[in-house]
Amino acid sequence: MKQVLQSVKNGQMNLTDVPAPQVGKGEVLVATKASLISAGTEKMLIDFAKKSLLSKAQERPDLVQKVLDKMQRDGLSATLSSVFSKLEEPLPLGYSAAGEVIAVGENLKGQFQVGERVAMAGAGFSNHAEVNAVPKNLLAKVPENVSDQHASFATLVAIAMQGVRNAKVTLGDKVMVMGLGLVGQLTVQLLKAAGCKVFAVDFDADRIKQAEENGADMVHALSVGNTESLVKSFTDGYGFDSVIICAATDSNDPIEQAIQFARDKANIVMTGKVGSNIPYAEFMKKELNFIISRSYGPGRYDKNYEERGQDYPRGFVRWCERENLKEALSLMAQGKLNMEPLLSHTFPIEEAKDAYALVMSKDIPSMGVVLEYTAPVQDRLKTRLNLRPTEIVTGKLGLSFIGAGSFARGVLLPALKGAEEVSLTGVVSKGGVSARLAGDKFGFKYVASTENEIINDAATQAVVIATQHNTHANLVGQSLQAGKHVFVEKPLGMTFEEIDMVEREYRNCNKVLMVGFNRRYSPYAMALNDFFENIHSPRQVMIRVNAGRLDADNWQHDPKTGGGRLVGEACHFVDLALYLAASAPVEVYATAGTGQDVYNIIIRHENGGTSTIVYTSEGDTSHSKELVEVYAGGNIGVIDNFRKGCIVTGGRKRKIRVKGGLFGGSQDKGHQNELAAFVTAVNGGSNLDVEGMLKTSRLTLLIGQSMVEGKPLQVNF
Repeated sequence: MKQVLQSVKNGQMNLTDVPAPQVGKGEVLVATKASLISAGTEKMLIDFAKKSLLSKAQERPDLVQKVLDKMQRDGLSATLSSVFSKLEEPLPLGYSAAGEVIAVGENLKGQFQVGERVAMAGAGFSNHAEVNAVPKNLLAKVPENVSDQHASFATLVAIAMQGVRNAKVTLGDKVMVMGLGLVGQLTVQLLKAAGCKVFAVDFDADRIKQAEENGADMVHALSVGNTESLVKSFTDGYGFDSVIICAATDSNDPIEQAIQFARDKANIVMTGKVGSNIPYAEFMKKELNFIISRSYGPGRYDKNYEERGQDYPRGFVRWCERENLKEALSLMAQGKLNMEPLLSHTFPIEEAKDAYALVMSKDIPSMGVVLEYTAPVQDRLKTRLNLRPTEIVTGKLGLSFIGAGSFARGVLLPALKGAEEVSLTGVVSKGGVSARLAGDKFGFKYVASTENEIINDAATQAVVIATQHNTHANLVGQSLQAGKHVFVEKPLGMTFEEIDMVEREYRNCNKVLMVGFNRRYSPYAMALNDFFENIHSPRQVMIRVNAGRLDADNWQHDPKTGGGRLVGEACHFVDLALYLAASAPVEVYATAGTGQDVYNIIIRHENGGTSTIVYTSEGDTSHSKELVEVYAGGNIGVIDNFRKGCIVTGGRKRKIRVKGGLFGGSQDKGHQNELAAFVTAVNGGSNLDVEGMLKTSRLTLLIGQSMVEGKPLQVNF
């Protein structure tokens, strides 16, 4: 299918062929019929992307600080790799569209029907794409008498509607609307439908005329002057009950003018984006209320609402973003909102570049620019796109990826660079876009949006699974059953039952299985292990992890999807502890401290050694993330964030030296060695420690059980 994508690195916009997305649980698959280009938001994104790297940095000093912190912690090489990987990610454009339901996901049967027309909202979901997979709370059914073109305006109407709701207008209120672009024009119509008297201002004569045609009681060109006297006349000298700012400018003038023209205790609502230096004295003297409107309403930016389908109690939140979307369509159906005068241009999706050139042009006026989609639905639903010849390459390992997210693209695939015995074959991502990016950059033969393309592919002998945690065990089981060798990122499974299932499948086949516990493959960890191998006394292992906090709604915290950071990340350090202790675990005891993710773990080993892991989210992330210390026989081994390490023995300190890197050491967490070991094992080389990987996976779950039960637990596996 075709989709509009923009490069964040250079701002270039392309109409790209990508595999059609697959409908997921709680989602509806929609064949797009019309999508609206948001001249304000999308133009802002394009302008930002076209800026130089220096200009981007000047505009986002918060991100620059994060980069500097990462550079201090992880080193220059790892930081640059992460930054450039992020800049290479394509940005799907669009967030307001309409189309026809072509598939309904699990849990939504009966709520939506194939063939129904729907309006859809949401950046990253309701894209300028021939097919979109959209969560239920970002959808609303389209009334029969509302066209697809008009329905594609619904998200923009919801944005304007939320601004009007925030203004708390009542019948007869006098309201100023500043800025008469598309959202401003819609705001005028909504205020008139609410029984308000509207004074609309802008600098553009055509927009002012259009606002008058849309029902504004008075319009005024700010460039003409005489604004103050007109305001006094319109408001009987009191000032406006509300001012809604829909303009887009870096200037602070709209705020200052809103203060000047507002009455005492008025509401000033920012729906657009303008300079927001608030003059304290003027605001205080009038006791004004200033509200920045949250896009299309409550639920926006809430992943539990938008992505996981959790609704709000109606008694507490009457007008969430879905309800605003529905009301926008209802007002269109009743004839109280008219999109036709706002629809200035239409383009077929094939001419998307021309449409964006028009929107970005300063010479040709435009308002509502709509992309139309007319290709037969069946032609849009291809889940596989061949990029190169797909013949099996004799003598090379056909390796395919299920999952093409930032970790796969930024860490795993670069780690395979130079692996001449590997032929990158297929790559899959649910939405298709990430797969296309990986396919183009790393030379995969085909890209797809369904894992079956890879699992059933005869040219694929080995699979790398780098998807969300809850999918790992099932994909490993399917891949092993299909006769594939499997490398799976941690965790192997989220429950004991899942790990048992994977073990059964592994025992029933003669294939290689590897879990991505990469720290043991770091040259720093291997150097410590080699040294202590000749020290015949129990080892004491201490690992401190300064992990930092995640956003509260991060998917890793979702118990169903991510399983929590103990299962999702702390398992790395459980495995590293077992590797460095070189003795089987016999007992674990773990407690959870105060904070987002704070774990204290003690592992007692068979030979009398102990491992202690302190994992905390509550530290300063500019400091070293991972510190490893091993004590045995009067000797000490230290690894500091896998950038440097040393061995202290006989009163002398010896540095652990690792090849490569700049300015004080290369960070090497073992990914390249790990993948090389997997390829070697598949090609008949040395065996992997599958028993150790299974033990680590089960031990991590037992540690979680110890936290819950609050007592030490014996290890019986």
